[in-house]
Amino acid sequence: MAETPDQPLDQSPLLPMEARSVAELPTEPGWQFEPKWDGFRCLDFKEGDKVRLYAKSGKPLGRYFPDVVERLAALPGDCILDGELVIPVGKVLSFDALQLRLHPAASRVKKLAAKTPAVFIAFDLLAIDGQSLTDKPLTERRATLEKLLAKPHRGLSLSPYSRDLAEAKAWLGRLGGALDGVVAKRLDGLYESGERAMLKVKRIRTADCVVGGFRYGANSKLVGSMLLGLFNDEDKLDHVGFTSSFARDEKPGLTEKLEALGTGIGFTGKAPGGPSRWSSERSTEFVSLPHTLVVEVQYDQVTGDRFRHGTTLRRWRPDKTPEQCRFDQLQQEAAPAAIIDAVLAA
Repeated sequence: MAETPDQPLDQSPLLPMEARSVAELPTEPGWQFEPKWDGFRCLDFKEGDKVRLYAKSGKPLGRYFPDVVERLAALPGDCILDGELVIPVGKVLSFDALQLRLHPAASRVKKLAAKTPAVFIAFDLLAIDGQSLTDKPLTERRATLEKLLAKPHRGLSLSPYSRDLAEAKAWLGRLGGALDGVVAKRLDGLYESGERAMLKVKRIRTADCVVGGFRYGANSKLVGSMLLGLFNDEDKLDHVGFTSSFARDEKPGLTEKLEALGTGIGFTGKAPGGPSRWSSERSTEFVSLPHTLVVEVQYDQVTGDRFRHGTTLRRWRPDKTPEQCRFDQLQQEAAPAAIIDAVLAA
């Protein structure tokens, strides 16, 4: 039988190999390019009839993904897989659906697993039948992984790759919600647990947003973050995230600038709420501002009509009117069809 929710180890015995951010994909020969999936990085340890899943942090994930545990248990022999957990919803991959799985009630998790099954996308093989492959080159690990997954398994998918730089650049130019970027791995590279031995490139995304309010820093009279908004189809300003990427010596002048605006209408649609996964330690108090200031920010991903992480302030946009700051800026192109179709087929 597969791992049960109350039987995980507290910490992964191995950490995944990671990637460091670079501006461009490497151009010299000897690289393999793979999609950087927008999901939960996951290590799968299969031993006999037991399957244990671990997040990149080392924390157990099996109790939240019993559907994946069951499907991985059907693989022949023992193995350690590196991959990504994703949840297809329709023709897209939903990060919101992944986060909903992190629920304390087993009954709720079971219901979600039946409604929106998860898929494990495998992209590396660290061991098979008791033999470690971490000291083998990527080419050998990948060939063995392809043999292991040669037979289709429901809920399991083999991540595609390319060794053609032009194709990888095409992926990068057409990234959609399914992908977070492109990863480059040395063909002769070993699996270096816990090390940033891979390269990753993300597409730069920017948006013009209204500064709908601000928060003071903790125990400070200076601004800590500016709250960002976009107008929805009903012409109401929805809160979409924040930016705090300004230097310490800029804060006095910025605070003076914001306070001089006085209080205003602020967010007329969705307003900043209390503590959440975006701002777990932030105060619920903020100062609403009139719809006057527009800034251009850089962001990585959007989840549930909000920037998933904090954004980077690029510049002020006095040339743009607040009314021009709308959600249509965030519409994302579809991921390359061959990539997303391979996952949805699982």
